[in-house]
Amino acid sequence: ATVSFGYGVNASVLQLAKAYTALADNGMLHSVTLLKRDVDDRAVRVFSAKTAQQVKAMLETVVMRDGTAYQARVDGYRVAGKTGTVKKIGENGRYTDDKYFGFFVGMAPASDPRLVIAVMVDEPSAGKYYGGLVAAPVFSKVMAGALRTLGIAPDQEESMPILLVKKEPA
Repeated sequence: ATVSFGYGVNASVLQLAKAYTALADNGMLHSVTLLKRDVDDRAVRVFSAKTAQQVKAMLETVVMRDGTAYQARVDGYRVAGKTGTVKKIGENGRYTDDKYFGFFVGMAPASDPRLVIAVMVDEPSAGKYYGGLVAAPVFSKVMAGALRTLGIAPDQEESMPILLVKKEPA
């Protein structure tokens, strides 16, 4: 049962960011690098472009006013992402009830993602530990600075596209 809500599975912050690059690039998974490259011939399709677009649209709702990561928004840009909150494992090998990791992984501009940023806060303090409260604001500041520094234009569309999901015939 622990796997059904994310426990029992380990992923590093870099692995999370890499997975989100596949969403950002419509299903193409690229190798991660700190160097700028014009061509990456090692990209592999891991899911369809349609699936990536549907998931990105869902992830945009996370950053909307009623979402769990409203604090991840970046003025002028649409953001898509997901929060995460994980109990830490204690010295006894069991999950603790008082120590956490708070996560936010996201991309912007959501209409044509250029950047993916993953933030993890280890043992947040001040009584807050949810990813949307501790990691999302950090993401917002880092993403805003990166978009500005790289001169990436804001989204042309001010609001999220409507997500229509229909049942495919069997």
